Order: sequence, then structure tokens, then C-alpha cells
Amino acid sequence: MKRTYDETVEFLFSRLPVFQRDGAAAYKPGLENILAFCEAIGNPHHQLRTIHVGGTNGKGSTSHSLASILQEQGYKTGLYTSPHLVDFRERIQINGVFIPKEFVVDTIESWIPLIDTIEPSFFELTVALCFHYFSIEKVEIAVIEVGMGGRLDSTNIITPLLSVITNIGYDHQKFLGNTLPEIAVEKAGIIKTGVPVVISERQPETEKVFERKAEECGSSILFGDDQIHVSDLGIKDGTREIRTTQKGNPGEQEWNLSLLGQYQLKNIKGILVAVNELRNAGLKISQLSIQRGLSAVQKNTGLRGRWQVLQQQPMIVCDTGHNVDGVREVVEQIQTYTYRKLWLIWGMVNDKDHHEILQLLPTNASVIATQPHLLRALPSGEMKELFTFLGFDAIEKTSVQDALEHVWKVADKEDFIFIGGSTFVVAEIPFELFTESV
Repeated sequence: MKRTYDETVEFLFSRLPVFQRDGAAAYKPGLENILAFCEAIGNPHHQLRTIHVGGTNGKGSTSHSLASILQEQGYKTGLYTSPHLVDFRERIQINGVFIPKEFVVDTIESWIPLIDTIEPSFFELTVALCFHYFSIEKVEIAVIEVGMGGRLDSTNIITPLLSVITNIGYDHQKFLGNTLPEIAVEKAGIIKTGVPVVISERQPETEKVFERKAEECGSSILFGDDQIHVSDLGIKDGTREIRTTQKGNPGEQEWNLSLLGQYQLKNIKGILVAVNELRNAGLKISQLSIQRGLSAVQKNTGLRGRWQVLQQQPMIVCDTGHNVDGVREVVEQIQTYTYRKLWLIWGMVNDKDHHEILQLLPTNASVIATQPHLLRALPSGEMKELFTFLGFDAIEKTSVQDALEHVWKVADKEDFIFIGGSTFVVAEIPFELFTESV
């Protein structure tokens, strides 16, 4: 009997190694599996024009922003990202429309013998599904986000028009290395021979790594910091207003960003330089399409969880920042607000550097320690103990839903409530309850 969509997704999660569930046990370094699988289905990635986006923080926002801009220009635009928050199909979309359930069901069903033979990981299979779907639908350009690292990531079998690498920070050190230069080597693995590369942020520890790799590959390299200067004009009417100047161009340009996080001031440099490089590659992209794309990222692509304001009075914000650099940016932005009391609904997975991250958080916050529902989650009781050890006022709630219900009862309308610590915590927010989300 044919599986339903829900049964098919359950099959993928239960039959295949899944990193978000199993952690290191699901990680399959190397490209042999994905190359073999794609060879068996006709190498669909060879038929695609792509943009490859890697980095530690900012690669999701950058991928969605570039897709939104290309979509506004009128291109049939594919977007592949990971992980998903709510629906598996978020990973694979065209012009903001998720891959159809029927396509997922029928394709996976037809691939069962191949899956049994090659035994791909969950991520390898979703990458193959993405390439297959985009080729069948004849997308004109596809933005492909790296899953982890770069050099050995399953997406790294493409030869893109452009490679983009965002911020480099400490994350997944077990797989990528313990120093920023070591991590940068893995990220630089997406640089291809003769393909231009844009590095969003010039960092002293990593810039030489990228320059050497680009030179080895005969690839031009541009750093966003060198090309774009950004002035922040603040958040007004639900958008972050910025002014930019570009190297070699005496004029100024103002933009309205629908993504409100302060860290978008770093991402935008790479995004704008990437657009210029795509123009050099022959793509037509107007200034109006850039403006419209940047001001409608969530509307065009469904992006959630990047400094997303869910409600006013009390102010409720969520963010998927989950490593040292990401959490540091979150804390800096929280401190720009005025509030009576700060509440943190916080949970993490068990393979992060909990102490280093928690020490970044404001100790005057009242904490509701929770956990996402997956095997990798740090149990909420252990989360509470870590907070208590560091001197926080903390209580425990075993689910994000319970934590929200508690804070709604006790918070004042002048308070600030932040939900985060893990992508998987944000994924369990009941977004449908927040009609004021902007």
C-alpha cells in the first residue's frame, strides 16, 4: 500500500541516520554516497545554475535574502536550506512554495531500491531530492545552503555561478576543527576552480585561509567589509532601515530590511556584493528587485526565527542563534531594548558548549529552562541546574508550550520575553497563536 505523506516523512526519519535526532552517529563525512546516488538518478545537479552559500552564522538569512531578490526579479528560483522548523518541505521550495507532498511521496517510493542499496543519510537523500525536483521543474537559478562545514558537505557536488561564505565562528568543532582557521578550511572547501567567491566578513583569523584557497582555485575573491559600508538607521515601522555606500560608487543607497536582527548588518554586505557578482555573471537584477526582495524575505520565502518579533506588550522575540557568536549577537540586541523584566525561555541540544554560551546571558534574567523534543536535547532539568549553578533565577518546564503558558501568566506587559538557545526550541513555538507577529 502506498505511504501517505506523513508516513513517508516518518520513514525518512526512522529509516535513515538523521543528524538533528542522532547527532554524531548520523554524520557521514565524504561525498561518495551523494555522488553515487545522484549518478543513479541522472546527475540532476548538472542541469542547474546554482549559488552556494556556506558559513557558520548568517548562511540561512543570506540564502533566503538572495532567493527573495531573485524571485522579485522574476526568476524561477529554487531554495534549499536546513534544518526545517516545522515542515520537512521547508527545505525545498520554488518561489516560496514548498515541494508538493505528492512529489515527495512518489519520488521516495520509487527510490526505495536505491535507498536500500546505497544507504544514504537523511541529509544526503534530501539533497538528492532537492536537485531532482529543481531539475524537473526547470528552475532558472537555485540557492543552495550548505548543511555543515562545506568541503565534505553533501551539497558540495555542485559547480555554482558563485560561492558565498558568511561569518566563521565556533560550532560543530567535533567535525570541523577546534580553531577558526581549521573551521575556515572546511568552509573554504566550497570554493571551486574559476568560480568567484564572496566572503561576507573579513576576520583576521580566517581571511588568509580564504585568500589562499581562492588563489589555488584561480577564483576571484571579494570581502563584503572591503566593498560595502553600512549605517544603521534603526527599526522603524517594522523594518530595519540602513544606508549603504559602495567602494568606487560615490552615491548612497537606503534599504528597508524585513529581517530585524543586528547581525543582518554583517550579512547585508555579503548579500549586496553577491548580487553585483551575479550581475557580472550575466543575471539581470534591478535595484528595485533588490529593495523589494530585502523588504519581503519572510513573505517571499517563509523564513522564521531570525530575530522574529512574535508579539508586543509583552514583547516576545525568538531567534535561532545557538553558538557563541550567534548568542552574543542576540544578547547585544536584547540590551538595546527597555523593559521592566527580562525572561528567557531557553533550551539547548546536548553537544554544545553550554557553560560558555550561558555565561553570555544577562544574569538578571528570569529563566524558564526547557527542552526540544528530540534525543539530542539537553534535558530541561540539567538545563535548569546549569543556570542555577551560574547564579540565575531559574525554573524548569519540560516543553516550550508549557514554558510559554507559564510566562504568559506571570509576565507584565512591559516585560521582554526571549525564546531561544536552539533552532529546535524555536521550531516548537506555536507560531499560529501569535497574530501580531511582524
